[in-house]
Amino acid sequence: MKQQIALVLGATGGIGGAMAKTLMQRGWQVRALHRRADQMAAASRGSGIVWRQGDAMQEQDVVAAAAGAAIIVHGVNPPGYRNWAQLVMPMIENSIAAARASGARIILPGTVYNYGTDAFPDLRETSPQNPSTRKGAIRVQMERRLRQAAQDGVRSLVVRAGDFFGPHLANSWFSQGMVKPGRPVTAVTYPGQRGIGHQWAYLPDMAETMMQLIEREQSLAAFDTFHMNGHWDADGTEMVAAIGRVAGQPGMKVKRFPWWLLPLASPFVTVFRELREVSYLWRQPLRLDNRRLLQLLGSEPHTELDVALEATLAGMGCLKK
Repeated sequence: MKQQIALVLGATGGIGGAMAKTLMQRGWQVRALHRRADQMAAASRGSGIVWRQGDAMQEQDVVAAAAGAAIIVHGVNPPGYRNWAQLVMPMIENSIAAARASGARIILPGTVYNYGTDAFPDLRETSPQNPSTRKGAIRVQMERRLRQAAQDGVRSLVVRAGDFFGPHLANSWFSQGMVKPGRPVTAVTYPGQRGIGHQWAYLPDMAETMMQLIEREQSLAAFDTFHMNGHWDADGTEMVAAIGRVAGQPGMKVKRFPWWLLPLASPFVTVFRELREVSYLWRQPLRLDNRRLLQLLGSEPHTELDVALEATLAGMGCLKK
């Protein structure tokens, strides 16, 4: 049987890296596009990834890298939230061009930014997408473009989940706001409030969910969307308590996130400006409904919370050896 090929854009990131690992475990050949492919190949020797020289902003590079691929994982985002408006849409257009040329299906990790408060608290695949943020509007535009492309034969799949956590994930609330990488956990800074639920997604679980959907290609629509339940923290205390258990610090101190600082720092720090924009996601509960996913898969891939957090904190260098 001929080995299937996947192109992963953003293989050095959290979801891209998790997808690359899962695909290789299933026997796929994984290609990754990078502007310094030789350096990445040397640094990751033995990983099994085939690095291709190129830039996700250059259509010809993406098209060439996707030749013969069955799927394109679009896991690439501008670093540090910079220049979203200028970079995000050209990159998805390049993936669409590559998918059209190769016949591949595009796999897009979705976010809850697409939804405004009119769709809260229970979010289904059919819920209205009326975002209240600039980033949310861009995400809606991305998915709208994929839906349009499906009418011309370009297939795509969107899998939406809550806030990511997992080993080797740099750009997330978990690693940027709650726990300090490289240090033993002695306290947690929590952005939400007690009594308000919050939804989380463990990256390896999301990658496995995507993989199982890919393996059911014949059951998917040309443009298809699924929601994950992931880990639901019903009152905003379960994630913090689990971090304490895993770190061997039960009852550790919980600090409040300094929301008051963001308006002051936002004009000077891009990340703070972007965090401030999505602060509403911590002030009210919202939950992705995964019933459609369960109808197709039967069950959702799910790692027990303490096990997932142990792998996450170990990967971040936060557990004592």
